[in-house]
Amino acid sequence: MTQVWTVVVPVKRLDAAKSRLRGALPGQPHEALALALAVDTIEAVRACPVVAGVVVVTDDPAVTAAAGAAGARVVPDHPTAGLNPAFRYGAAVAGVGWVAGLTADLPALRPVELAAALSAARSGPTTRRYVPDAPGTGTVLLAAPPGVPLDPRFGGGSAAAHAASGALPLLDAGPSLRRDVDTAADLAAATRLGLGAHTASLCGTAVPTAGRPV
Repeated sequence: MTQVWTVVVPVKRLDAAKSRLRGALPGQPHEALALALAVDTIEAVRACPVVAGVVVVTDDPAVTAAAGAAGARVVPDHPTAGLNPAFRYGAAVAGVGWVAGLTADLPALRPVELAAALSAARSGPTTRRYVPDAPGTGTVLLAAPPGVPLDPRFGGGSAAAHAASGALPLLDAGPSLRRDVDTAADLAAATRLGLGAHTASLCGTAVPTAGRPV
């Protein structure tokens, strides 16, 4: 597989990230869980065979250190800019080429499933493509070919917003890619799929659940 993609992953400050997950792991600091979700996502992207680079947009020092250690390029975010401006900024930093925006809460992500979705985005129509989340209302991945702005519409009802903007859905994406984690129920569902090492450790599993094969 050819490494052609740059993947942009914005990460909020940990004290403000994943507010609906607060208290999901009694005895564990909320910031530690938010960081684990992000790092497992970044490490899975770095292991994806079609990804040439990862741009992490954040202004959180702990995320900056962990993402850099995972091999990502880290660029500073403005703390009040918001998610979509962070995606746009990261895409601008990525430059010309195949660019994808990915949410930072995919702790069960398998590199092979990400590779399949990104390869499908290249083989179809030359336009923006998106992957809906498991419920079908949100978006976990937005991909754009060279010369086409990413034009992110993440947020409430983002799947419909991306469709309305002209992006086409990738409906055959694997379950680990579609399983973002916003609530304790989402975390339980991700655990059944197989967590990455950092989130698994916080959840009391010494190794990635089910091995999280690549």
